[in-house]
Amino acid sequence: MSSSGSRASLIFRNAPRGLDRKQIREFAKRLSILVAPGCGFTVLITNDKELHRLNEAFLKKDYATDVLSFPVKGDESELGEMAISAQRARIQGMEFRHSVENEIAILMLHGLLHLQGMDHANDRGKMRRTEAKWRTDLSLPHGLIERATLKRATR
Repeated sequence: MSSSGSRASLIFRNAPRGLDRKQIREFAKRLSILVAPGCGFTVLITNDKELHRLNEAFLKKDYATDVLSFPVKGDESELGEMAISAQRARIQGMEFRHSVENEIAILMLHGLLHLQGMDHANDRGKMRRTEAKWRTDLSLPHGLIERATLKRATR
């Protein structure tokens, strides 16, 4: 797998110490090559405070979240930007018994699918199926949509 087609940019700002940044960068490179060939995207790995600020500023929601996606309209070569809370990823990783790096990878895949225009709230399962396929191909644990579905089923 050549990395010459990779156009993923990562920014670590206020991210907790101890993250395996090399592993996260390599995963972003794989996503760029496999899931979004020829398209660029940027990933900000940060903390809950920054996700809260972004969620409030852009979506008028007064809470931190795990991942936000900001698609670029009208430029097929640049998908957009996403922000991931490493703090929230650590908590969710512990909850689902995998590493924070795996959780960041799950969030990155989910965010990238949103950057590609998918919307699990309105697409009759297309994003769920696509996410499940890529999760399998990329050897990732259950994704966000599947976990939400499993939670609803156990209530």
